[in-house]
Amino acid sequence: MTGQTSQAGTTIAFIGLGNMGGPMSARLVSAGHRVNGFDPSTDARQRLQDTGGSSVDSAAAAVDGAEFVILMLPNSTVVETVLADPAVRGNLRPQTTVIDMSSSEPTSTRKLAEDLEALSISLIDAPVSGGVKGAEAGRLTIMVGGDETAVARAQPVLSHLGSTKHAGSVGAGHALKAINNLLSATHLLATAEGIAAGERFGLDPKVMVELINTSSGRSGSTDNKYPNFVLPGTFDSGFGLRLMLKDMKIAVDLAEQVGAPSRLGAQATALWEQAADDLAPTADHTEIARWAEPSN
Repeated sequence: MTGQTSQAGTTIAFIGLGNMGGPMSARLVSAGHRVNGFDPSTDARQRLQDTGGSSVDSAAAAVDGAEFVILMLPNSTVVETVLADPAVRGNLRPQTTVIDMSSSEPTSTRKLAEDLEALSISLIDAPVSGGVKGAEAGRLTIMVGGDETAVARAQPVLSHLGSTKHAGSVGAGHALKAINNLLSATHLLATAEGIAAGERFGLDPKVMVELINTSSGRSGSTDNKYPNFVLPGTFDSGFGLRLMLKDMKIAVDLAEQVGAPSRLGAQATALWEQAADDLAPTADHTEIARWAEPSN
């Protein structure tokens, strides 16, 4: 287990025990922390219970007495709803640190941080990259935004989940995560189109990926997603296509807000939106490769 142990025994509320939150909360339990977890799914709560954590039946119960509150939720709307709940607000004690590890909107994050600061509660944003495997192995890349003191306070907890990098003031982590996923999605779609063209020409997709990975076209898509999820045909990375699309939209909207160009990003987002309309609601984001070449 990586990370510091000086705060073993810390009481942590973990809200959102899905594909990512489940293994992340389990790692905190195995590090010796007291984890009180909540998720609408009874199966997800039971999995936490099976690891030695405590399952509770509401977000308010989870945060009661917690020193840290970790949120791993689908979007800013859900984060805002949880933190606006009067029962949750009533159980959040002063000096608590709220860590939003969801892929949220930076502007929403900054507003929530201001609201909580008035209650002497710190909020930092700490979205992650690395997928389910990274969550299970504690090898996530954690992009942290927030006050230096609050970030330092959370470091011993976050260190059990992966490597952290302070990206800047509150909201910086969420901004960087959205930009990262816009890049990731764009090169995944470009890779899918390139592989499809090569395959129609008669090239072996596996050989193409191997050679691209030793050439200048190499990316996270050819290095990880194609070998592990696309070429085997499993399409089971654990990260939904619509979640990727949500992050892309956050990045494009952010560019518009600050007056930065996002011509390619906007076009890529429009294509991913078409894929979201065509594919099943539960489609994994790697299924964009199947959508790009529908005859396969």
